[in-house]
Amino acid sequence: MPTPQTPANPLKVLIVDDEPLARDRLRALLSDLSAQLSSEVVGEAANGLLALEALRQQAVDVVLADIRMPGMDGIELATHLGRLEKPPAVIFTTAYDNYAVQAFDLNAVDYLLKPVRVQRLLAALQKVPGPRPDASLLANIGQEVRGGGRTHLSCHERGRLLLVPIAEVLYFKADLKYVTARTVEREYLLDEALTHLESEFADRFLRLHRSVLVAKAALAGFEKAVVDDAEAYGWALLRGVPEKLPVSRRQWAAAKALVKNS
Repeated sequence: MPTPQTPANPLKVLIVDDEPLARDRLRALLSDLSAQLSSEVVGEAANGLLALEALRQQAVDVVLADIRMPGMDGIELATHLGRLEKPPAVIFTTAYDNYAVQAFDLNAVDYLLKPVRVQRLLAALQKVPGPRPDASLLANIGQEVRGGGRTHLSCHERGRLLLVPIAEVLYFKADLKYVTARTVEREYLLDEALTHLESEFADRFLRLHRSVLVAKAALAGFEKAVVDDAEAYGWALLRGVPEKLPVSRRQWAAAKALVKNS
């Protein structure tokens, strides 16, 4: 059962929308609902990146998030929120009544069509806390909505949620149930499946080996393995880091052709 919201226990809300007028409207509606549901707007953000930064400073019960925003949209924001130890509920506020809306509804994630109506907002907030969205489903829907994969990946480190910009990842390497993402500066341990990353970022990454995906832009060249074996027919050389990545016999020709034609 949801916890009753009282003046002593207000619902803590974060409003995320790139339009200041839309944020102002949600604030006004929450104020109008004060007699029926006690809430406190503890922050605002103009996109998902800024929202995650705000959440490092202040935990909230619910995030009211637009879907289409620059930098990081609401769907990608929800995938990162789902990885928090205590994720807030997410209510989408959107002008787009399409397939994504139906998908969210099936997963018990509420949505409000703009212009948001006060009674509809009340009904949505009364469901908090409620079921959380399925992160993999949201990632798939996000590809459809934004026409591509996420802009960032996320991982936990020493109790913090870290964001890893996809544009900075040189390669992914799978080891048991985890995947390591390597940037020029460091490595990050991700709770992701290599096959899902390959599908989501097919335009940016190339499979070199059953356990390795490499950023196409990071490939500098290749060298043949001294001894041909099942693990490495050859090695890929990278820009910016000294590591070499194994290339399987099956992927050798396609990988070399990519570098030759780039």
